[in-house]
Amino acid sequence: MTRTKTKDLTLTAMMAAVICVLAPISIPIPVSSMPLSLGTFALYLTAYVLKPKMAFAATALYLLMGAVGLPVFAGYSAGFSRFAGAGGGYLTGYLFLVPACSICIRRFPQSPVVQIIGMLLATFLFYAYATYWMSVVIGGSFIATLPAGALVFLPLDSVKILVNGGQFNLFHGKFSFFEFYSDSP
Repeated sequence: MTRTKTKDLTLTAMMAAVICVLAPISIPIPVSSMPLSLGTFALYLTAYVLKPKMAFAATALYLLMGAVGLPVFAGYSAGFSRFAGAGGGYLTGYLFLVPACSICIRRFPQSPVVQIIGMLLATFLFYAYATYWMSVVIGGSFIATLPAGALVFLPLDSVKILVNGGQFNLFHGKFSFFEFYSDSP
């Protein structure tokens, strides 16, 4: 195995582990059946550190670990049944959110503002998908589900994107793996 493949696998596994450690940490909120979680913070960090395919792989590995029973989902929950519930749209939506954010980061390496705008657009699409899923599962309309399914999370997710963007752009070039993964997708 070449050094590059070893590095790819190591960083992918490392970011899957970071997601697994941070995602279960959550705060229940009364206005939504979904808690506020550090999972999206870890997912945005993964998008900055890994190329799109590797970011997808790290996210899929995290979801697989949770599906087989490791308590890595919000609130230290686990199991395949989590995908069938109201939160299933959030979990499955991670598979397109993280690579989409990673693509935005790599397409515009010299423009943090464009990166953040692209990540915000990907996040809006992610929450539209997750809210639609939630509305179908609970039997409500999309509009009625929107406040609890998306609007309550968007302000904090915007902050998570800004913090990740700020720290990445601050440390970019200071560590060798950032330079390696700043190449185009």
